[in-house]
Amino acid sequence: MARVVSLQVGRPADLPGPIGTIWSAIVKEPVDGPVILRELDFDGDQQADLSVHGGPDKAACCYPTEHIPKWEEWLGVPVPYGAFGENLSLSGILEEDVNIGDVFEIGGATVQVSQPRGPCFKLAARHRRKEMPAIMASAGISGWYFRVFEEGPVEAGDELRLTERVSEISVAEVMRVTYRDRDDLDGLIDVMAVPELAEQWREGLEYLARRKGLPITDFEV
Repeated sequence: MARVVSLQVGRPADLPGPIGTIWSAIVKEPVDGPVILRELDFDGDQQADLSVHGGPDKAACCYPTEHIPKWEEWLGVPVPYGAFGENLSLSGILEEDVNIGDVFEIGGATVQVSQPRGPCFKLAARHRRKEMPAIMASAGISGWYFRVFEEGPVEAGDELRLTERVSEISVAEVMRVTYRDRDDLDGLIDVMAVPELAEQWREGLEYLARRKGLPITDFEV
């Protein structure tokens, strides 16, 4: 059974790192009790750089807790919930289990899987390991984002109930063609053919497709 293990929110603050101090909301703290999930984020949550974070397609960031033991072994320290900037630490569900466009009911909210979480340098800054984003991308263990169809309260312990599946393209598959197997042009076209994929992610894949010489008509949706 997939469920919410922990729910975190946070606001932007200075984050010291190897390249200097950056402004980031990647540090999030667990919240007891229900929190309203809105169209853009949870109550009490905020994003620092709205050019790459936030917006309707990134209302809630999710991360499977099953990955935590791997990170603890690699980092050599305990890894708490929220360590990857996620709002929802989940159990019983992985990137290969959720497809782009899947609709879930969680507590009083209804959400849809919009895209993978793209690993960025702020993860490296928080954990002081510059290799972390590349490892996360290559392994496809990045988590994903929800867009919100119906606002409502969510809290730790809530079950994720799948109510609709509209594609056969998993989050893991999107990560594969985006980062690891960029020469799989058939796979790239299949991913871009999913209308529910977030537009910002699609634009990145379109750029990649053009670099590979694909004509625009091959991947328009």
